[in-house]
Amino acid sequence: MNHLISPSILASDFGNLQRDIEMLNHSEADWIHVDIMDGMFVPNISFGFPIVEVAKKHAAKPLDVHLMIQDPDRYLERFKEAGASGITVHFEACPHLNRTVNAIKDLGCKAGVALNPHTPVGFLEDIIEYLDLVLIMSVNPGFGGQKFIGNTYKKLRELKKMSSGRNAKLFIEVDGGVDDSNSLKLINAGANVLVAGNSVFSAKDPAAAIRTLKHPH
Repeated sequence: MNHLISPSILASDFGNLQRDIEMLNHSEADWIHVDIMDGMFVPNISFGFPIVEVAKKHAAKPLDVHLMIQDPDRYLERFKEAGASGITVHFEACPHLNRTVNAIKDLGCKAGVALNPHTPVGFLEDIIEYLDLVLIMSVNPGFGGQKFIGNTYKKLRELKKMSSGRNAKLFIEVDGGVDDSNSLKLINAGANVLVAGNSVFSAKDPAAAIRTLKHPH
């Protein structure tokens, strides 16, 4: 599978959100990553349903919604209604993960599970077959622009090994500190979806930055 690029609108210019999403529509981006933070599960608050609805209104590409929130089950249906194509919840926030994953699938969305940097990949051993996506956090969630955590490569290799033969179509996504200096190494370690925020939206030419991530060398 060729890898996908999912730029994070957390790093976009909210005063010009429509403009930035239309840039993504015309770029080589595959998905649009939407980071939801509640100020409780992570020490930051990002945005909620109105921004997701605006993104959906203008987006020509699927919304890849990442819930960094406590008790995400309360809001799964609302995020589907707001426009989510895929919903990713955190392993650390879901005591009944099978139930949550099934609820996401019942809504017709791709079901993803995210792991914080300190959470071992092995914790997904008993649910890997049921997932559409696993998101490996390569920074501690909550803020953009953080330094990449090197242990990520090991986790990607472990996840690739665990999923091969059991869930060959699994999307293995990585988020945090992704740019053209590590993109190829991440893909070689097993990632097939790259989330990039600052490295895209702080670039002079964001569409060119996406193109570079899509065709690393």
